[in-house]
Amino acid sequence: MELALNAPQPFLKRLSAFDWLFALALAVGAGYALYRYGAYMDAYDKGVLIAAVPALVWLGGFWRPVRAFVAVSFALGLLAIYFYQGDLARAEQAFFLKYLISSQAAIMWMCALTVFATVAYWIGLLARSPFAGMTGTALTWSAATLGLTGLLVRWYESYLISPDVGHIPVSNLYEVFVLFVLITALMYLYYEGRYRQKSMGAFVLLVISAAVGFILWYTFDRQAHEIQPLVPALQSWWMKIHVPANFIGYGAFSIAAMLGVAWILANRGILASRLPQLEVLDDVMYKAIAIGFAFFTIATILGAMWAAEAWGGYWSWDPKETWALIVWLNYAAWLHLRLVKGLRGKVLAWWAVVGLLVTTFAFLGVNMFLSGLHSYGEL
Repeated sequence: MELALNAPQPFLKRLSAFDWLFALALAVGAGYALYRYGAYMDAYDKGVLIAAVPALVWLGGFWRPVRAFVAVSFALGLLAIYFYQGDLARAEQAFFLKYLISSQAAIMWMCALTVFATVAYWIGLLARSPFAGMTGTALTWSAATLGLTGLLVRWYESYLISPDVGHIPVSNLYEVFVLFVLITALMYLYYEGRYRQKSMGAFVLLVISAAVGFILWYTFDRQAHEIQPLVPALQSWWMKIHVPANFIGYGAFSIAAMLGVAWILANRGILASRLPQLEVLDDVMYKAIAIGFAFFTIATILGAMWAAEAWGGYWSWDPKETWALIVWLNYAAWLHLRLVKGLRGKVLAWWAVVGLLVTTFAFLGVNMFLSGLHSYGEL
């Protein structure tokens, strides 16, 4: 009887009135999008849009803060669409578009807020200031909100240029680095809330700020923020699921690496009294790598299926494919040592740090130094 009373309620019964309102708003929004823009979508686009509704409802029920995040981001995106009035030139004419919610303005705000959040987290860590830690959290949520807004508006702007140019904004290094910042920030915020340890943000936000640095360099030195038509190799619906799955993996591996740095420092007595216990850092590292490995595996399988459609074979030992396999084997070995051999501590912390270097080379280094079927992704 006691077990029955303590058993968790079914998911639908746990939903509050706000959850149902959130679900209704998502359904209405998806319906409007299908009505207004369905002519520009293929069957796969429509399927993804429809599937996103129950997925976001579930996510909102599982992690409550994401409801406000999604609601505000989509509201800002719709506000931007309203201000555009179907004319891309208004990005330089309408005040709110020019300075806040055009795609480029929103992404630049995301970059600035990420840097401010990093500084706030470090002040909170070094000064033991709860207020600075809360400020870091608020700034990170704000950065993620504007990051998602920027991507949504950029998607719309690409169709304003031309229906033939329009595409989901996950197709080049600029767009995927914005996606990386967004995904990594959200994953970190989940772990921060789950473990109630804001001091982890001082380390995790460093790698996100590094990505912001790349975005700023890539924007001002290479003018990479300009929307370009997709190259033929990327004109595939596979891209819309392969790339996000990959970057959930990259974001999770980055979080694990930075917490590995925190573990190594704390183990040596550096900032030990200000950081979470080593067991907590070890547990978050493990969970981040487990999630990242699962999504990276899915992304690799999807990439192989995409390759079969585009190039006639699932695997060609292209440099990008080879290094993706190296990344996969690296984290497979990490998980094997922890789960099967029971290894903990310093070796796995260092391994997580080195793993990020391997992953970074697989993502950027291959594009910079090696050539192959994926050469369209060069810097």
